Amino acid sequence: MPQGPDDDNRKPGETAPGYGPFERDVLALLPQLRRYARSLARSDAEGDDLLQDCVEKALTNRRHWRGINLKAWTYAIMTNLYRNRYRHNARHPAVSIDEAAGLPAAEVPSDPLERDRLVAALDSLPEENRAVLMLVTVEGYGYQEVADMLDLPIGTVMSRLSRARQRLRDQLNDSNIISLRRPR
Repeated sequence: MPQGPDDDNRKPGETAPGYGPFERDVLALLPQLRRYARSLARSDAEGDDLLQDCVEKALTNRRHWRGINLKAWTYAIMTNLYRNRYRHNARHPAVSIDEAAGLPAAEVPSDPLERDRLVAALDSLPEENRAVLMLVTVEGYGYQEVADMLDLPIGTVMSRLSRARQRLRDQLNDSNIISLRRPR
């Protein structure tokens, strides 16, 4: 994309000329949307792909936005994109090139122990419970906002959040059992 003469003179946080209020508002949501996408997708790369698809869909379908709550609308788009991708991947699982060739898969560098435990516990949650947990605890939305975003009754949001918290609590406590007694 060619650069205009004013592109180099922009201050940090200033958007490119020609962007309207809608585009500026979507750009302002990118950090929150990225966090949510990565929490849904469980990997940074897949989360970034999901974010890109979400922003593309929001920009191309802006005529469908009712002008009420852009944040809730974009989160709903992201959630639906993830659900569609999840369903597709369940029907058509990917096979790595190494596995297909019969080679051992590359080892992933290990993270600190606590982060691994938390990530494993989060990954074990059902998708619908994890989404509610992330929206309420990480993104700071209220129960009603999450209910509106995910098109659920508020009671369902509350029960999914409760189940997610309890399951995390149980898993983190179970994996934290260390015997301090000397073996006999």
